[in-house]
Amino acid sequence: MTAMQMNAELFRAMGVIAEDEGLMTKLLKYAKKLVAKKEDPTLMTKEEFFRNIEEAEAQYARGEYTEMLPGESLSDMLKRCGYAL
Repeated sequence: MTAMQMNAELFRAMGVIAEDEGLMTKLLKYAKKLVAKKEDPTLMTKEEFFRNIEEAEAQYARGEYTEMLPGESLSDMLKRCGYAL
């Protein structure tokens, strides 16, 4: 099942229970639990953020960086650097 199909199925199911306040309360409570369980990998502390900036500046100062080639897209550069897109 694709994400679009699952989204449509979810909204159909929600439509059935939308008029029942008790069921809606249970659904909302469960949805909040699911969201809380999903950890955002991009979250970092202020200290981690500034440490990353300092490390990037040090790498740049050592000449450890990659430049985009003329006419190259960002995706092409990232692929050239070994990132899977």
